[in-house]
Amino acid sequence: MSSDAAVHDADRRIRPALAATRRQLIVSLVIAILPGLSLSLIGLTHPMYLTDDSAMQWRGLHVVTLPLFPLLALAPWWIARTHSPVLAVVTGLLGYVFAAGYTALDVLAGIGAGGLQLDNGGSGKGVLYDLADALATPGTIALLLAAMIAASVVLFRARSTRARLLGVLGGVLVVLAAISFVDSHIYWPRGGLTMLAFAVGWALLVLAERPRASEPAA
Repeated sequence: MSSDAAVHDADRRIRPALAATRRQLIVSLVIAILPGLSLSLIGLTHPMYLTDDSAMQWRGLHVVTLPLFPLLALAPWWIARTHSPVLAVVTGLLGYVFAAGYTALDVLAGIGAGGLQLDNGGSGKGVLYDLADALATPGTIALLLAAMIAASVVLFRARSTRARLLGVLGGVLVVLAAISFVDSHIYWPRGGLTMLAFAVGWALLVLAERPRASEPAA
């Protein structure tokens, strides 16, 4: 076989693998960025207070965010699953706890409280707020633990200076965002910036893993 033919044959075999790697990277970045970015943008329209005038928007906004908040738990599971089946299960369970707890907050303090405000001027909404906080706090702590696990495994597996730098920056961002999220929401500026920190941090952690993901399979 001539050298040109050998090069062509090698290129033909490598190209599908490179295309698959690019697709995997795109999917990973979408999972990393989209939830936080979407919630940050929606947060720009979140009323600061629930009043008769804002009740309709308040309730409608939380209907929109109902399927979005649980997606914040996807990124730590997506990253951890490539390292260990045990870590995949642990981060998956932590994500489930977060999704359940924060869905309760969205329904109670968002949709429910907004509905009460429209129906009777908000009588009883304080009870909903208290219940929402009690259920959401374990969920946000679970998300924090999942973020710490995912960031740690990326740093543990980092081999190059670039991967370590991206891992440190990404890990700091997602952990700080998760800490902030324990007692915040998506109100701007703090809540909106918290969501952006999730988006940027998870994206950096995905990119930190890219060299290892692009290595040819043994």
